[in-house]
Amino acid sequence: MAAAPATRSQSAALCRQLLLTLTILISACDACKKVTLPVPSKLDAERLVGRVNLKKCFKSANLIHSSDPDFQILEDGSVYTTNAILLSSEKRNFTISLSNTETQEEKKILVLLEHQTKQSDSKETVLRRAKRRWAPIPCSMMENHLGPFPLFLEQIESDTAQNYTIYYSIRGPGVDEEPLNLFSVDRDTGKLYCNRSVDREQYESFELIALATTPDGYSLERPLNLIIKVEDENDNFPIFTETTYIFTIAEHSRVGSTVGQVYATDKDEPGTLHTLLKYSILEQLPASPTVFFMHSSTGVITTSSQLDREVIDKYQLKIKVQDMNGQHFGLFTTATCIIQIEDVNDHLPTFTRTSYETSVEENQVDVEILRVSVEDKDLFNTSNWRANYTILKGNENGNFKIVTDPKTNEGVLYVVKPLNYEERRQLTLQIGVVNEAPYFRDITSRSAMSTATVIVNVKDQDEGPECTPPVQIVRIQESAPVGTKSSGYKAYDPETKSSSGIRYKKLNDPKGWITVDEYTGSITTFRSLDREAESITNGIYNVTILASDIGGRTCTGTLGIILEDVNDNGPLIPKQTVVICKTVMSSAVLVAFDPDDPINGPPFSFSLEGDSDSNIHTMWRLTAINDTAARLLYQNDPPFGPYIVPVRVTDKHGLSHVTSLDVIICDCVTENDCTLRVVPAAGKAEMKLGPWAILAILLGIALLCCILFTLVCTTSGAAKKQKELPEDLAQQNLIISNTEAPGDDKVCYANGFTTNAVCSSNQGVCGTMGSGVKNGGQEIIEMVKEGHQTLESCQGAGHHHTLESCKGGGQRPLDPCRGGYVETDSYRHAYSEWRNFTQPRLGEKVQLCNQGDNHKHAEDYILKYNYEGKGSMAGSVGCCSERQEEDGLEFLDHLEPKFRTLAEVCVKR
Repeated sequence: MAAAPATRSQSAALCRQLLLTLTILISACDACKKVTLPVPSKLDAERLVGRVNLKKCFKSANLIHSSDPDFQILEDGSVYTTNAILLSSEKRNFTISLSNTETQEEKKILVLLEHQTKQSDSKETVLRRAKRRWAPIPCSMMENHLGPFPLFLEQIESDTAQNYTIYYSIRGPGVDEEPLNLFSVDRDTGKLYCNRSVDREQYESFELIALATTPDGYSLERPLNLIIKVEDENDNFPIFTETTYIFTIAEHSRVGSTVGQVYATDKDEPGTLHTLLKYSILEQLPASPTVFFMHSSTGVITTSSQLDREVIDKYQLKIKVQDMNGQHFGLFTTATCIIQIEDVNDHLPTFTRTSYETSVEENQVDVEILRVSVEDKDLFNTSNWRANYTILKGNENGNFKIVTDPKTNEGVLYVVKPLNYEERRQLTLQIGVVNEAPYFRDITSRSAMSTATVIVNVKDQDEGPECTPPVQIVRIQESAPVGTKSSGYKAYDPETKSSSGIRYKKLNDPKGWITVDEYTGSITTFRSLDREAESITNGIYNVTILASDIGGRTCTGTLGIILEDVNDNGPLIPKQTVVICKTVMSSAVLVAFDPDDPINGPPFSFSLEGDSDSNIHTMWRLTAINDTAARLLYQNDPPFGPYIVPVRVTDKHGLSHVTSLDVIICDCVTENDCTLRVVPAAGKAEMKLGPWAILAILLGIALLCCILFTLVCTTSGAAKKQKELPEDLAQQNLIISNTEAPGDDKVCYANGFTTNAVCSSNQGVCGTMGSGVKNGGQEIIEMVKEGHQTLESCQGAGHHHTLESCKGGGQRPLDPCRGGYVETDSYRHAYSEWRNFTQPRLGEKVQLCNQGDNHKHAEDYILKYNYEGKGSMAGSVGCCSERQEEDGLEFLDHLEPKFRTLAEVCVKR
């Protein structure tokens, strides 16, 4: 740092201008709006432009930014140029942004650079001098220095100290950051000291900031970045990454194959001799022969000769790493390296013997007959050692197999298919052996296989009879008479090929149809044979036969008796109940079946059976559909009901069978809807009710009982108060029926009320609403309550009584139907009184009846019916009809289907 000479007058002028500028800056900064700095026309890089008192604007600013990249602002407010600048006649300005991140405040200062031509040379000289007198100083120190401390390192100096009083200070790591108080500087002289020793492996260098300020805190120089480097010394040993290395390499690897690589680290300074490492092998166990080489720079271990696991299977090396490029004064460390030799299949298994001989009894299966052993020098219990045996020759029939015993590595020879002494007494096998792993050399399989010869002798054994073939067949006609003989089952002695001396016995005869001759095995029928019997499949009857010799040895076989079919069964119709829904069809399909063989079966012919007196042929006729089916059609529009129709079916050989069919002509749409069953018997018919008709009767009876119970309660209350009518009385006369025209038993009034006959058979009470009577120009309704009468009691066999005949007089009149007494209570009221009483109540009941939670009527509760024609020719079909005679009921035979069920319920024909 050198100071340029200057005259006293120039210095005084510069001081006056600086004071004036600072005064302007202070006054302008107080407003925190605008600052004007007079500058020369040319500014070099890193020149001081001026200083702004930032504390007046912001006491604490975390961030300081300049809007112009050519200028930078230090924390003390000093403004420096970052690049060389040439100002024109126009003014240049930029903005200084001050922000405090803690309080989220931000302020800005506008800096105006005003060009001045006067005294520009003197200002330029001052700026140029500032750059020369404040420059970085190279500095270093040795690590682990022994002192004495404090140790002088360097002196920093500013030329401004010639004109001003300057205080020096430093900051950064080693001063006010960790490690604290390691460096210090003399405030007055600028001498830099180190206060204690430093480890380079912990701190490679320190970057300090040196400051030169006046006593009042102004910085006349830019902060100086001072780097102190810590010089390295060789104070760290190289260290292997592992204390023991383990490598493997296959035997017979080529020379120069890589075994592995070792690594070491050194904490000293990289790129110096202190970290230049050299590797070497100090010792090998076993020592001879030397088979490994280590590269000194990389630590890679390679082979230098062939390896044989069967000679030496493991080596141990003592290795060394040394810094200073291996020089004798360098630091070193040792480690252990274990190299294991991996086995390869370089030895073939060989049989300990070249030939073997063994024996086995005939007919034996799954027995061990021989064990063979091999030798192999490869590693025990590995794929290079384990043997695989195979039979090369002599096992064309598959009588033998050979497997490996995993524990002993022996080959075990088994018999898996019985041998026959009579066929072959000696067999010669050739067996071979290889390893599980392939041989490491490329050779053919034959040359890599050891072979041996095995002679197997078959021993003779006294065998039992042979049931060959196991299933034998005979044929017998099913119509053969009892006692018919036939050849049966035959067994043989395998040695003599004869059946003499063999005894036969029947083990299983499902139906007991045959007997077996003990000495010859022939069979005799014991019962008649039926091909169509149950458990006979495809016309074959199986019998199990046991054959035994003198020694008690046995065998079993099956005798299949084929039953030859005869035409002994006529065709029949399996479905004997036929339903014809008259409304949708006029015929039914009949399918016949013949249990005989198809050669005695179809085509079938169908015909009706019946004499000339019967009307079978006038009511029915048959038409053929195919070979096994025909169509049955009715004629002359027969009435509904059941009929018996005999049908004869004849096969192609003339054998026939008559099937009596139950044919039902029904008023239905499908067969499941048909519930009527009519059995014709001399023009009489019996009525049977289906489940829905019975349910309808029960519901009607329950409804009538409820009405009668209401009437009884009403009349009992009326005895106490005659003029008051019970509130439910009107409901007893509301019988809902979807009649679309007035019945013959009703008296119609203009107000819509009618009188009806009411009958209850459930409670044994018959009651009626009397006919309307006009009394003195006023209509009177008579209500009569009668008890202990049923509909059945009023209608005897062959007689018909109306309910009027059940009425008696007096207190307890004699019942003409049952011989009992009838209690009668009569109440007479004017029709106007009746109407006035029931009309409002009836409307109220209708409104409240059958309402849901939302007070709405069901959609099907109140129905309106229009008059669609004249009244019914049959009159009333009520259960208590007032008809006096039993004749005139022919109309019931022509009712529509909807009314026929109701007529059948209420009238017994």
